[in-house]
Amino acid sequence: MATPLDFYFDFSSPYGYFAASRIEALAAKHGRRVAWHPVLLGAIFKTTGGMPLPTVPLKGEYSYRDFERSARFHEIPYKRPAGFPIATQLPARAMTWIARDFGAYKAVPFAKAAYASYFVDGIDISRPEGIAPACAKIGIRHDAVLEGANSQEIKDMLKAEVEAAVERGVFGSPFVIADGEPFWGFDRFDQLEAFLKNGNI
Repeated sequence: MATPLDFYFDFSSPYGYFAASRIEALAAKHGRRVAWHPVLLGAIFKTTGGMPLPTVPLKGEYSYRDFERSARFHEIPYKRPAGFPIATQLPARAMTWIARDFGAYKAVPFAKAAYASYFVDGIDISRPEGIAPACAKIGIRHDAVLEGANSQEIKDMLKAEVEAAVERGVFGSPFVIADGEPFWGFDRFDQLEAFLKNGNI
């Protein structure tokens, strides 16, 4: 069986959100599965020296325009949240706990629901109450998710996941590794598809 695509994303990344809405269908089209990996760009930026796009002069204003345009072009529901960007430790830890205790069949829908809460409904998912709608969507008690997400074991698991991602060369969101080949950005999905189809580009 072909190896799964490793999909790395941060919950505060609009491009990660766009990618999350397309990655499963793209993978299935080519007989692949997807391994979802929440990461923390803030921690990764300490290694790369990167900065959140909106804080970069000139590039930040362009990025806001591009988020809107990309969403329209791909017909993906999107509304810029009032608070952007946000810290994403909580949703990332929550997903890590859900994946460990319930598996991907609950963790992936949680990720999609959390993304929609933030980028469609404008809910601040960095706050404990902000992930309640996503928990309800997958049928897991909100208080149980919070307890699990705040455990030291889960915090350590996420930290190790981020460190492993950096070791593999992950520096942004979304980031996909297919058979050892890295693809950074939602705008690289056409190249990713060509690679999956042909085995090379």
